[in-house]
Amino acid sequence: MSTREPTIDPQQFLTNLRAFHYREVMMSLATLAVLAGSILLFPGWGNVTKGVQSTVTTELLALFVVVAVVAGAIKGMLGFGYALITTPIFASVIDPTLAVVVLAIPPWMINMFQVGETKTGVSFIREEWILVALAIIGSVVGVYFLAQYNTGPIVPFLIGLIILAYVVFQVVQNFVTIEEAHHPIALSTAGFLEGFLLAASNLGPLLPAYFHTFERDTERYIGGLSMVLGIIFTVRLVQMALFTDLLTTYRIWLGSTIAVVTIVGLLLGTYLRRLEIDQRRFNWFVITLLFIISLNIFRNTIPALL
Repeated sequence: MSTREPTIDPQQFLTNLRAFHYREVMMSLATLAVLAGSILLFPGWGNVTKGVQSTVTTELLALFVVVAVVAGAIKGMLGFGYALITTPIFASVIDPTLAVVVLAIPPWMINMFQVGETKTGVSFIREEWILVALAIIGSVVGVYFLAQYNTGPIVPFLIGLIILAYVVFQVVQNFVTIEEAHHPIALSTAGFLEGFLLAASNLGPLLPAYFHTFERDTERYIGGLSMVLGIIFTVRLVQMALFTDLLTTYRIWLGSTIAVVTIVGLLLGTYLRRLEIDQRRFNWFVITLLFIISLNIFRNTIPALL
């Protein structure tokens, strides 16, 4: 998968940061933003669970932390999967709308971190500006939809069907590889739907599935996906903060705190991604993970639909 050096040189990182190198600045700003939110907005020990709901205990919040770390490691390895893993689990315990809002912050941090880590810059935006523009439009529509309507389990269920269909397609086709095939209409459509689904439900498998099928340059695949997702989550957070009442101070703190602990998993996953991994084993890992995610979504949504 990758031949990049998996080791980290802290001294070189600090040297580049002091020189304001793009990569190190992006990674540091993303990390410092959630660190500041988790510290400055801390509600006090007596109010740690107050903003969630009365049935959520401190022990359950600790379980959320473990889930976030594991999901962060998978995101670091694959470039996607964080929201697909955390959202169904969180939403099965707390209010789904609350879960979608709170879990907008950790993916923002992760994707902005990976934009820097993969050295993805404005060149990707110049190449794929239509994709980025439609993803932003989809995100704006999705936030409005989330604020106005309660869709219940139907949207996650449909996303589970999409994920399962993709898994079956890849297995039947024996992991079809279409090297850097560029379909502007299909890619732009996937971008719009990705923005909408992420904003409305925090679940967006379409663009990762597209990139996984058509883009085999791992660094560009992860970096480009992170760029688009980072922009989508930025638009979501700004829109929720300025034009809705969804993003409260407590929710910002909780999302930032989850993001901070997610950094541990993200760094682990990034290290593992830089090791030499057999491509076929990697594909099986991706498909198996997506299959488990789809089953978890069905487990949480089918009983509610029936």
